[in-house]
Amino acid sequence: MLRIPAKKACLAQVSCILGLALTVNGGAIASEPHTNTRSFHLDASCARVFPLFTAVGEKEWADGWDPKQLSGSEHRGSAFQTRHPDGQVTTWIVAEYDPVAGRVSYARLAEGSNIGLVDVRCTKDGNGSAIDVTYTLTGLGPKGEAFATTFTSDAHYAAMIDEWHHALMKALAAKP
Repeated sequence: MLRIPAKKACLAQVSCILGLALTVNGGAIASEPHTNTRSFHLDASCARVFPLFTAVGEKEWADGWDPKQLSGSEHRGSAFQTRHPDGQVTTWIVAEYDPVAGRVSYARLAEGSNIGLVDVRCTKDGNGSAIDVTYTLTGLGPKGEAFATTFTSDAHYAAMIDEWHHALMKALAAKP
């Protein structure tokens, strides 16, 4: 019997999940991807801010964020899952992790709902950091399409990123 190392088996499982998401939907994507980007400033260096955008780091500022690590840590190819209070399970794969360049990207699958990408960029901005956050979501059927449309709408997305901004400022102030 062929034995696959645990980390590779986990990544293979995540790849299968992504494939099943498309198969269950008949391979048909509901629409073009929906995307939105917002930016904000934090009065802290990228070196201090960037770790807060990892699966573990987000626990310091995002209420209810409790990732279950499936493989690796924060590096490319690592995977984790989250469960939303409504029961929605989302599997995340680190697509890019470059702390020197201030870039981290995730591919994500919200089971039975949507697939997408999350890109976070951290650049020097005066004495602090400029943070750019982009979500790109594609619905996997009518329910997922409705979610992706609403989530990336200007009003919802701006409110969410504003919440991120305030939560991050509070977390940074708590650990000077």
